[in-house]
Amino acid sequence: MENLRQGAPAELWQALVHEAGERAGCVLDEYRESYLVFVLLRHQGDAHLLARMQALEWLHAQSLSGQLRHDSLRDVGDRCLLIAGLYPALAERRHVTVDYFMDIGRGAYLGIAEAGRTAYAAMFAQLAMSYGELVRTLRAVRPIETALRPGLAQLVAAPGRH
Repeated sequence: MENLRQGAPAELWQALVHEAGERAGCVLDEYRESYLVFVLLRHQGDAHLLARMQALEWLHAQSLSGQLRHDSLRDVGDRCLLIAGLYPALAERRHVTVDYFMDIGRGAYLGIAEAGRTAYAAMFAQLAMSYGELVRTLRAVRPIETALRPGLAQLVAAPGRH
């Protein structure tokens, strides 16, 4: 684990996700592992991640069209993935289950998949089908991150706390 303490954020996330996947018994293929790293990188500085109401954002995305709709649904799916995997206590505080976030996120990815006929749509269909594995992988990130403090603490810390 010592080699995980140094490097660029993408390298750190890649190593962390790979090790977490092995720990969780969800060894992801290169594509899904890379997508998960992309999500973590894109949202690591999102100070409003936990404050957003994902169901309302999903509903708003439904009113959009074209690329705006796809981007909005992707954002909802990604944020629900992070919440279900890294911050499951948020569900408890909101008096819902983690499955609630998983269902919204999976539905957002399926919305992208159903709207297109491209490789982009196929990619999101695959992500929707493996949403549970992605969440389990993220859940396994926490124990590794704790062992690596302070090297990765700021990458996995709750938004707005770093």
